[in-house]
Amino acid sequence: MARTDFDDVLRSASLRVTRPRLAVLAALHEHPHVDTDAVIGLLRDGGTTVSHQAVYDVLRALTDAGVVRRIQPAGATARYELRVGDNHHHVVCRSCGAIGDVDCAVGHAPCLTASDDHGFVVDEAEVVYWGHCSSCATAGAPAPL
Repeated sequence: MARTDFDDVLRSASLRVTRPRLAVLAALHEHPHVDTDAVIGLLRDGGTTVSHQAVYDVLRALTDAGVVRRIQPAGATARYELRVGDNHHHVVCRSCGAIGDVDCAVGHAPCLTASDDHGFVVDEAEVVYWGHCSSCATAGAPAPL
C-alpha cells in the first residue's frame, strides 16, 4: 500500500492526515499483529521521532474510526492489525505468541450462528485458536493441556 493510499484511508475515516498516523499505518502494514511497544520500536528504528503517548493516541483514534482492529488474546497484550471488517479470526502460539489470520471455515460466516443468542443481534464473533506454531512445535514445545 502506498502512502497516498494511507492518506485516502485516513480521509475516508474523517481523520486528519498526520505524520504519526501515516507512520503507524505503515508499520502495521509491514508488521501485522504487533503490540504498542513494537510499533514504537518500529517507528523509532525507521527514524520517526514519536512519544509513547502519541502512539497510544494514534492507535486509539485509528481503532475508534475502524481503520485498525485491536485484538487481545487471553493473557496477551493488545495487538493491532489493518485487516478490518471481515470477521476473520486468529491462531495464537502458546509458546512464542506468534499470531496468524484465519478466515471463517465455510460458507457465509457460519461462526456468526450462536447455539443460543439470548436475544442478541450478533454481528461479529471472536474465535481464537490456540496451539504451537511450527517452529515451537519442532523445538519441542510442551503439548497443550
